[in-house]
Amino acid sequence: MLEILEHTIEDSVRLIPFLFLTYLLMEYIEHKTKEKTKETIKKSGKFGPFFGALLGIVPQCGFSVSATNLYAARVITLGTLIAVYLSTSDEMLPIFLSEGVAIDVIIKILGIKLVIGMIAGFLIDTVIRLKNKGKDGQEKIIDLCEKEHCHCEHGIWKSALKHTVNIFLFILIITFVINLAIHFIGEETIAGFMLDRPILGPVISGIIGLIPNCASSVIITQMYLENIISVGTMIAGLLVGAGVGLAVLFRMNKGIKENIKITVLLYAIGVISGIILELIGLTI
Repeated sequence: MLEILEHTIEDSVRLIPFLFLTYLLMEYIEHKTKEKTKETIKKSGKFGPFFGALLGIVPQCGFSVSATNLYAARVITLGTLIAVYLSTSDEMLPIFLSEGVAIDVIIKILGIKLVIGMIAGFLIDTVIRLKNKGKDGQEKIIDLCEKEHCHCEHGIWKSALKHTVNIFLFILIITFVINLAIHFIGEETIAGFMLDRPILGPVISGIIGLIPNCASSVIITQMYLENIISVGTMIAGLLVGAGVGLAVLFRMNKGIKENIKITVLLYAIGVISGIILELIGLTI
């Protein structure tokens, strides 16, 4: 139990800088910028999937959490959020480096995730723009303080700190529960579901990837390194895996139905991509 608690604290504490900087940015946008500046940020979102996918490949759960908070406040688009989720590598890159995996192999895998993230992000934003074409008005950037009813009138630093503490405690609890469940179920049991299951592999890997914890990427990556699963199956799970981003989405983003749709969309893109890679027989 002490080991589980230790891992929980380690996984959660390293998110604090990302959380604080994200909320500081959101508070600045809401309280310090004029409407014209806000609209400029909104319009620049058309390039969001490109930059989102690039940032996502950095091996930190924090970017998916930051992107989730920014999307909940409607600072970034849905396409940008999905691009970050799909390209997020979590623990994959550190494990690859520690295991001495060839650099060209790492680059290829990261490149696949990057390209899929960008393409999916741009397609999603394009579809949404076409769907909303001709409609009056644009979705406004949401006031975080008003949304959470926290009455933050004492400066952006104090407000950002308050929001950081609130969401950190939420992540701490969720991470502890998930780590506890994984401990009792066993990583070997979870891995066994994907063993020798062609085509179904990406489907099951995607389900494991949905676990809002960096542990899912660890399990999937280790199975690939041990030649238990294929490249397609691994990528399916890693595409879906967004760290604790999905847990934060259900906490911060208003509308349970929308959050479920986003989760299903992420899962579908990851699994379909994995199956396609399986069918074409990709090997790296």
